[in-house]
Amino acid sequence: MNLARFPRLRFGHFPTPLEPMRRLSERLGGPRLWIKRDDCTGLSTGGNKTRKLEYLMADALARKADTIVTQGATQSNHARQTAAIAAKLGLACHILLEDRTGYDDAEYTLNGNVLLDRLHGASVSKRPGGADMNVEMAALAETLTAEGRTPYVIPGGGSNPIGALGYVNAALELTYQAGEQGLDIGHVVHATGSAGTQAGLVTGLKAINAGIPVLGIGVRAPKPQQEENVFALARATAERMGLDGVVERSDVVANCDYVGQGYGIPTAGMVAAVKLLAETEGILLDPVYSGKGMAGLIDQIERGYFEKDSDVVFIHTGGAAALFGYPNAFDLPGYVA
Repeated sequence: MNLARFPRLRFGHFPTPLEPMRRLSERLGGPRLWIKRDDCTGLSTGGNKTRKLEYLMADALARKADTIVTQGATQSNHARQTAAIAAKLGLACHILLEDRTGYDDAEYTLNGNVLLDRLHGASVSKRPGGADMNVEMAALAETLTAEGRTPYVIPGGGSNPIGALGYVNAALELTYQAGEQGLDIGHVVHATGSAGTQAGLVTGLKAINAGIPVLGIGVRAPKPQQEENVFALARATAERMGLDGVVERSDVVANCDYVGQGYGIPTAGMVAAVKLLAETEGILLDPVYSGKGMAGLIDQIERGYFEKDSDVVFIHTGGAAALFGYPNAFDLPGYVA
């Protein structure tokens, strides 16, 4: 497997740390929990999309693009990181944000990631929930082309066979770190949404015959749809790498029991998980992805899903900036007199 043949820009802070979560492991009574700190990738407060954007932006420059077009939900971590790297490369950036929650308070619509999008100089516009965002991006790209620009369209989450290469590379990075630290990883767990992170991890781990299962905790789609989305992208990614057939349908596992009322809508489990990580490990999760992912991991530990005497790695996909869009979700006390 030779990733060096694919164009890549190098602006992320890699390798990201792989750290033990000893206090959380003790609180839960095992297994041995570790966290892969992809919130520390260095691009505009970090996050998992940085890995994907290293490959996507290399492709954009190869195609002589001068404008980036992408989309996401209102508090999109992907949009924020895309706006940041576009600014660093001197490219214009247009972000389309879909309203998936119906929230209209200023903290949600203008704070958190949206504030950072605008600070990075991106043009930000809104679309109603349920809009066909691929059609919306195509229409904008057509308009930009007519104006003499050269747009490059990045799908939501950076999740296509180019972007997923970032997490194929992350799989190699993780297994190398595990070997250095003496971990025998029993499971990798992370929040799965647009499918690129899980597709890349599964493809990379299968390509090197690591024998490490990946459990995605879904944050949006029902289980059958989520697993099919991941499998389709994993197959396409493997084909791009010349590894047709390396990923089988049984390699893709998602648990979508922790979505709650919908994407981006807080759940009691998410709130408890965010508080627990902050109070035991000093780590900030986000309310949309990693918070629900950790809620799923904790519940599955309590249900006995993992071997007690095993190493389980949680991939922290970043996004703590979104906390500032949800100030009332956590019911925190005020000042103490």
